[in-house]
Amino acid sequence: MVEQTIDLQQVRRDLHAIPELSLHEVKTKAYLKKLIESLGCSFLETREVPALPTALLVRLKGKNPKKTIGYRADIDALPIEEKTGLPFASSHPGQMHACGHDIHMTVALGILAYFASHQPNDNLVFVFQPAEEEHAGGKQLYESGALSGDFLPDEIYALHDQPALPSGQVATLQGTLFAGTTEIHLTVRGQGGHAAYPHQAKDAVVAAAAFVSQVQSVVSRSVNPIHGGVVTIGSFHAGTIGNVIAGEAQLEGTIRAFTQVDLTMMQERVQAISDGIALSYGVTMDLELEQGGYYPVENDPAITADFINFMAENPDIDFAEAEPAMTGEDFGYLLQKIPGTMFWLGVGDPDHSLHDARLNPDEGALDAGVKAMIAYLEWRMAENQQNQSVAM
Repeated sequence: MVEQTIDLQQVRRDLHAIPELSLHEVKTKAYLKKLIESLGCSFLETREVPALPTALLVRLKGKNPKKTIGYRADIDALPIEEKTGLPFASSHPGQMHACGHDIHMTVALGILAYFASHQPNDNLVFVFQPAEEEHAGGKQLYESGALSGDFLPDEIYALHDQPALPSGQVATLQGTLFAGTTEIHLTVRGQGGHAAYPHQAKDAVVAAAAFVSQVQSVVSRSVNPIHGGVVTIGSFHAGTIGNVIAGEAQLEGTIRAFTQVDLTMMQERVQAISDGIALSYGVTMDLELEQGGYYPVENDPAITADFINFMAENPDIDFAEAEPAMTGEDFGYLLQKIPGTMFWLGVGDPDHSLHDARLNPDEGALDAGVKAMIAYLEWRMAENQQNQSVAM
């Protein structure tokens, strides 16, 4: 039994009440920093990130370090008006932890607090990362150089809560857990005119509609059927009144795939379709395809094999093999740079999906997630010690 050194439920509720959007997590960072400093740990140090002011890195120095192990938690919220009616609901109108990042932070803090009072064998680096929902905070953090020197992990872990899984269940897989994503931003510029004289105009709506229709062929005719992919146009705005031909249309969408090779190919196909429509309809297609740091979340084979074996064989942990999901996560960028594993933590709210204004995770998952990761990290560090002794 692992004793808790912080009140996980209260911490989660405190964080849930102060959600902040990407790159604006000022109160959240202040709360994290105050709690961490209150631990009074002599072998703990923090690092600020001037290029990403709401980020916070925390390092626990190991007793006999052979490696540095990283653990990342994202800290931003979504622009959603909360509808849970909870007594600790968001105090910030139009903002909510509807993706469960309050759960992510709390689990990370629980692990950190335990090792702050039980000095680990290896160095541990906790990464409290802003801007996961947008602006690719993981990529910004890595490119800032903050993950360097003593703060550069040899391997890294992270979780994402999953309301569809039983509370406290841990799930992951070998290979790609989450898809890579690319955002579509398209402005079609034609020539407006009177609805009665279409031959004197260049209809942006017709050209944009052709784009929407034709990009549906990217997955059905260009992606290997056993690989899977998504092209979705979720926003289409044009025109002002029914008897005026619109001279401009704006579209927003997303491309998703499980491999970077497929994602790159799909980007190229969408660009080719855009170029062809511009030529066919005599319009200008201002297309921006933005991937940023949202790469496929590809779990490291060796590290993930050890993670799965430990979780599956531990009778105190509810473990399940996961299926890949088309959700996106900027942890994929960090996994391109540092080998590691991402996993689901079930939070038992099957009636509400991620990003739902009514999402209400079961707080019992907090203790289960903390205990599972403490047990794993202690085992992992013991293995590192043993492997180092054998090598010598």
